[in-house]
Amino acid sequence: MKFSDGFIQELKDRNDISDVISGYVGLKRKGRNMVGLCPFHSERTASFFIYPGNESFYCFGCGAGGDVITFIRLIENLDYIEAIKYLAQRVGMPLPELEKDDGSHQTKLLIYEINRELARFYHFCLNERQGKAAFEYLIKRGLKIRTIRHFGLGYSPADGFSAVNHLRRKGYNDEMLVTANVASISQKGRLYDRFRGRVMFPIMDLRGNVIAFGGRSMENSTPKYLNTSDTLVFKKSENIFALNFAKNKMKKNFILAEGYMDVIALHQAGFENAIATLGTALTDGQVRLMSRFTKEVIVSYDSDEAGRKASDRAIKLCRANGLLVKVLNIPKGKDPDEFMKSYGKEGRARFKNLVETSMSDMEYKFERIKSRYDLDKSEDKVKYLNECIKVLSELNNAIECEIYAGKLSDETGIERKSILLQVERVKKKRTKVIEGNKFKQIQKNIFGMLDKPDRENGVSLREIKAEEMFLSTLINNLDMLNNISYKVKPSLFMNDLNRRIYEAICKLNLEGRPIDVTTISAEGFTMKEAGYITKLICEYLPSSEVKKDMNDYIFVIKSEKEANTINSSPNIDKNEAKNYIEKLRNIKK
Repeated sequence: MKFSDGFIQELKDRNDISDVISGYVGLKRKGRNMVGLCPFHSERTASFFIYPGNESFYCFGCGAGGDVITFIRLIENLDYIEAIKYLAQRVGMPLPELEKDDGSHQTKLLIYEINRELARFYHFCLNERQGKAAFEYLIKRGLKIRTIRHFGLGYSPADGFSAVNHLRRKGYNDEMLVTANVASISQKGRLYDRFRGRVMFPIMDLRGNVIAFGGRSMENSTPKYLNTSDTLVFKKSENIFALNFAKNKMKKNFILAEGYMDVIALHQAGFENAIATLGTALTDGQVRLMSRFTKEVIVSYDSDEAGRKASDRAIKLCRANGLLVKVLNIPKGKDPDEFMKSYGKEGRARFKNLVETSMSDMEYKFERIKSRYDLDKSEDKVKYLNECIKVLSELNNAIECEIYAGKLSDETGIERKSILLQVERVKKKRTKVIEGNKFKQIQKNIFGMLDKPDRENGVSLREIKAEEMFLSTLINNLDMLNNISYKVKPSLFMNDLNRRIYEAICKLNLEGRPIDVTTISAEGFTMKEAGYITKLICEYLPSSEVKKDMNDYIFVIKSEKEANTINSSPNIDKNEAKNYIEKLRNIKK
């Protein structure tokens, strides 16, 4: 689908990029630009820049970049058309007629329709005779009818064909049912229901669209839970169960539980800030999603070994994304639902007390470490302290470190000063390792967007840098384009991505269209490649000798191309070729 350049420019003008992004990222002014912590990867030092002058953003940490449309696509997990609609609705702009439909947006709309219709069907079946066992199961688990309705719970008939036949009658073809992952094809080529004989939990996105389903077995068959696989509208690693409800409750935190039933039971008891992941370990994307709505997460996982590992992972990810973390310690290893039921009418009040007295993540870690040692033994006390010091060395907040060092001192009788001194020693060792890894990552990022095959085929760093500087200077000095385009042909570029960018620039120029990150990126580039294009535009340093610089870049590009051609020719004496190539490369060094 394609919109006119005029419409896109007006949309961008009315959706100021700094204003839009400030709704998701805390920003500070840095000269003419804005800077903040990147919402697309975990970082402690701000590397996410907004450039109001050319209406773009770029992260020097992960390489994400583009315009305000790209940002909304990434942060809201939307396709291009959905992002356009989102921004247009934000400022009250009517959408013009679309020039072309590429099919993907229409497919998404159909998947939404199929999921919505199927959710209604499953809920209907739950209240029919065939769903009696499923209904009784939910009631036995303590759910009230209003809760069942609120979450749209349902039942998938066990015969294996009811859902498929229902959706066919509604006009959806077999191919779309497979694409939506609500049906599968047998070895004999027959279509059958993906979910059979299960209690069904609709999964919704932030806008209330049904995007997937979770199905629970009632007969202890495996798998216990079965979820929709990833589709065009659903990715398990980027969505959270019940967040569409929890985000609207204006609570100071989220309670992160393990499963659907825990979350539903907590909502019914009045803890409407409860959420859960979707059958997978917590991911960085899910934590970033949570961080858009809260600054604190209370982890409520099982106390078994798997639950402890999951808690450790959650703490690490939440910390890395700037979230405060607390850990709920439920007695006797019970889950929230079991705990509240065991106390009857007092269950809710008891659980509320657990929430209000939950441990900080550091207290939780120290308790975990302490459980392995006998502090009455000197050797165990030393081991305990060393492990706790290693944990403290990971903290960036000096005040927080002082507080917990004081608690360790009170507990073990070791002076706080000695503990803090050891923390600094451990921290310095870690910093050396981190700085070394950071340098390697920076080197990797510099050439990360360049095609590996090109690098392996002998493209020199000199050639790569010349191509980048040529493109960066050209895009920022478009008045030079007409004079340069006849001198420099796309075939001179050794790197495929750089060549494609140059071709797009020349094409836009011939069509008389504007040339910026939006129009270039729209010429068949991925969002990752759009980040590279943004980097080229934003890293340009103005020069008083632009023409001389451009001539130098062109010379390098041409000489490296010629050198590469000679070097790869089988009919030229290798020693002569080597001497000629060195001569070429030394002319303007």
